[in-house]
Amino acid sequence: MGKFEINILGCGSALPTLRHYPSTQVLNIRDNLFMIDCGEGAQIQFRRMRLKFNRLGHIFLSHLHGDHCFGLIGMISTLSLLGRTGELVVHAHPQAEAVFRPQLDFFCRELPFAVRFEPVLPGRSEVIYEDHAIRVRSLPMIHRVPCSGFLFEEKPGLRHLRGDMVKFYDIPVYRRAEIKAGADYTTPDGQIVPNDRLTTPAEAPLRYAYCSDTAYNEALIPLIAGADCLYHEATFGDDAEELARLTSHSTARQAARIASQASVKQLVLGHFSARYDDEQPLCDEACQEFTPCTLAREGMKIVLGK
Repeated sequence: MGKFEINILGCGSALPTLRHYPSTQVLNIRDNLFMIDCGEGAQIQFRRMRLKFNRLGHIFLSHLHGDHCFGLIGMISTLSLLGRTGELVVHAHPQAEAVFRPQLDFFCRELPFAVRFEPVLPGRSEVIYEDHAIRVRSLPMIHRVPCSGFLFEEKPGLRHLRGDMVKFYDIPVYRRAEIKAGADYTTPDGQIVPNDRLTTPAEAPLRYAYCSDTAYNEALIPLIAGADCLYHEATFGDDAEELARLTSHSTARQAARIASQASVKQLVLGHFSARYDDEQPLCDEACQEFTPCTLAREGMKIVLGK
């Protein structure tokens, strides 16, 4: 199992405050960086958290509200100033390229790298990115504009060879990779040794679900069931449940109900409204429905699989 870290760069909502940056996260998965949303000041927070710009290859935008994407042009400009040459892929609503390409043409005329937009169709769950180590699925959100969440899943790893069995059967090196992949072993005299005698299971693949912005949505439950960590928006508390309904957001308690019904391992609340000077009551309300529950904070690093 490799590194799987969630870095919180910003966890506020639309109205700026002195406490929070707008929504931005960076996942470090085996030293490859994946950004989720890109609010204003993302490149500043990126540097503050000592993340490596040259490791960032993909940016996932949940939707085209400004607090989730106003930092994109600044981030791309910063990458250009740093001499990036490799392609950057932006996964976003199909309208994103029409919105951002003119800005790139105006502000970043001589980019030394290509920016490719990959459309994410809202209202569905499907694989939108895949490599040798991870798979990313879109998640359907309920919001005032088309919006998608994201589920990051490790692919299953190889089984672990038992050293005592390798020695006992004198298994040659060239056969070990196929055994780790699940094959049985046939000895020189024809005896078949089952794989489960030779190996132990690989670690369970890690899964991280990002659900912002959305109204209470039970359709998410089977899609994120058992996730190692759920980040769910908690824009409002119980005091503003009606406002949450009118704006297609969630309360902290509603986020916790999703976490409880999905049997996730931990819940992180974020996307806080500027109306709250202290978000602890939001966490207290959520904890009545589900624990462990944590408030997101700028600079927070959550390590999965420790």
